[in-house]
Amino acid sequence: MSPMTAKAKGFRKSKPGAYLSIATTAAGAIGVVKQARMARKENDTLRLVDAAVSAAAIVTGLALLFRELKKLGDDDVLLG
Repeated sequence: MSPMTAKAKGFRKSKPGAYLSIATTAAGAIGVVKQARMARKENDTLRLVDAAVSAAAIVTGLALLFRELKKLGDDDVLLG
């Protein structure tokens, strides 16, 4: 494993990495909202279902990220 890959994996498991992941996931939610609005405007049921499934995936992803962030916070000696 290259040093850059090791740093990237370490960053993903850090608080700043978790915050960045939450921000990018939340930014993806904006696209899903736009897709849902367009689908409702055009009465496109299939696109609306796709937006709903994407929204469920985003909610699940955010829940996982918040859990990871909480886990990182519990391990922090300075916070306890």
